[in-house]
Amino acid sequence: MSKISRRNFIKTSALSAIFLSAVPSTIKSGSMRLFDDYDEVLCKKKFKLLVDEGTKSMSIGDAVVEVGKSFLDTDYVAGTLDKSMSEGLVVNLTGLDCVTFVENCLTFARCVKLGKTSFDDYKAELKRIRYRDGVLDGYSSRLHYFCDWITDNENKGIVKNITADIGGVEYNKKIDFMSTHTKSYKQLSSSSELDGVKAAEEAINSRYYYYIPTNKISASYDLMQSGDIIATTTSIGGLDVTHTGYVYKEGGGTYFMHASSKSKKVIISPEELQDYVASDSKKTGIMVARPLDV
Repeated sequence: MSKISRRNFIKTSALSAIFLSAVPSTIKSGSMRLFDDYDEVLCKKKFKLLVDEGTKSMSIGDAVVEVGKSFLDTDYVAGTLDKSMSEGLVVNLTGLDCVTFVENCLTFARCVKLGKTSFDDYKAELKRIRYRDGVLDGYSSRLHYFCDWITDNENKGIVKNITADIGGVEYNKKIDFMSTHTKSYKQLSSSSELDGVKAAEEAINSRYYYYIPTNKISASYDLMQSGDIIATTTSIGGLDVTHTGYVYKEGGGTYFMHASSKSKKVIISPEELQDYVASDSKKTGIMVARPLDV
């Protein structure tokens, strides 16, 4: 399989270098929470950078990738949304996990293309993407399971689940990890929040989902586009997916742009997508969702 050359990777990293140079060193650890003045400053800087780069005229997929490039080398920080027992709209532009990376890239791309580039516009779009029906109403209103995230955002006209269309097969699995591992989720000490999560699991289990098995991923490369959302399915009982990111196309190769827990930062994996998924025995394949133009 081909790999991204160092020359091309440096070129790809140009946007992130510009953006990270503006981040005060005291906040690069990403240890914040709901949001503070730095988030608003960084949000405005990112919007200006993306507008100046002509992102608005790009397709939504290319716009998402452009935003992703601006996040390259940003610290990986786990659990940024779960610091408090009280659910609020967390904004953290200096530390991302795999899901908040996906959400932020999509949010910025959509806002720029809609011509809505204030901090309030950003927060409104982020909330719409992150929460069921776009409504923040407690912990269980957040789209914790990514297959549910895909379905809800498809219902909102933000993405389209294309997994079945590009070679997917049925993903027959009971999803109940959160309700059967309540000690791992402190917010589920609330019976109402636990009931909300159980209702979400019941809804998930009433639907049909599809995935592309690991050894079949490369056969679907030609049907994937830069900016397609990837979620890696898993053999872990009760869980739908374990990781998320974006397709990144370059030089005939199909790569994976993501916030990597292993590398501790946002990267483009040097190996192609199928090889990346195959490197983890617990990953069984992928789901694919395509952002829809605004």
